[in-house]
Amino acid sequence: MAELAEDMDDFDRPVSPQPAASNDATHGTSASSSSSKKQPQPQPKNAFTELMKPKPKLVKDLSHKLNKIKNGRWRGALIEYIDHPERFPTQVLRVTEHTVLIKDLYPKATVHLLLLPRSPNHYLLHPHEAFSDPGFLAMMREEAASAAQLAAGELSRLVGPFSASNRARNEAMDSGTPWEELPPGRDFRKEIKVGIHAHPSMAHLHVHIISRDMHSDRLKHRKHYQSFVTDFFVELDAYPLAEDDRRRDTAYQNSNLNEKGFACWRCGRGFGGRFKELKAHLEVEFEEWKSE
Repeated sequence: MAELAEDMDDFDRPVSPQPAASNDATHGTSASSSSSKKQPQPQPKNAFTELMKPKPKLVKDLSHKLNKIKNGRWRGALIEYIDHPERFPTQVLRVTEHTVLIKDLYPKATVHLLLLPRSPNHYLLHPHEAFSDPGFLAMMREEAASAAQLAAGELSRLVGPFSASNRARNEAMDSGTPWEELPPGRDFRKEIKVGIHAHPSMAHLHVHIISRDMHSDRLKHRKHYQSFVTDFFVELDAYPLAEDDRRRDTAYQNSNLNEKGFACWRCGRGFGGRFKELKAHLEVEFEEWKSE
């Protein structure tokens, strides 16, 4: 399960994003209509009051973004899962009031899910902006925590039978020990990362819920790897980012994504620009990590 269409080569299904409903209360009013009554004269504004009162959140013109998305069909593909999750029974894992949880079509690790918010007021915003809303961030953290537990359960199913630290639990389960009496076993939740890409490739906001092993035949080139093992991957718990946080800086993040010096996520061994050697090494690391 990896990011849905990290490049245009990864996704070729046409999608027609649906326009988000406008929040502009003035839509539908007639400019020519006028009241016969005399309009009250505006009162002088108090400069100090105007300065100190809370500033309204900027309302985005989503139609402009939607038009841009239509020009690149794969970038808008996630809207189909948000608007019509019932069309994807094999990919959609869970639908709540606030989010849709799906398997990534192009997984970059053993377990890779995407958590999609359903709020039209947020899902076309950049994550840095969307997560500056405290209420929205709190909701996404809660939904992501639940999704991460689900991902950990799947990782336990796939990796647990090979894990030495999970052996006692496996044996107890095989012997029919009641669930509440099972030994704890390996904490697979610690093997799950939750976060976003600093420059998302898809138009709609999505949170990656991914196992840290980076073991997948869909891990095909440098950017696939670096986007998850450098600061380009911003953990959800880091939000809201301070205004001077360097992870906001485009030049810094471009350098992370384009960094040609690879390092193993597990042992730290460097591979320079030799991606093929890194991939071979990751196979060895995966077997060792799986057996921990």
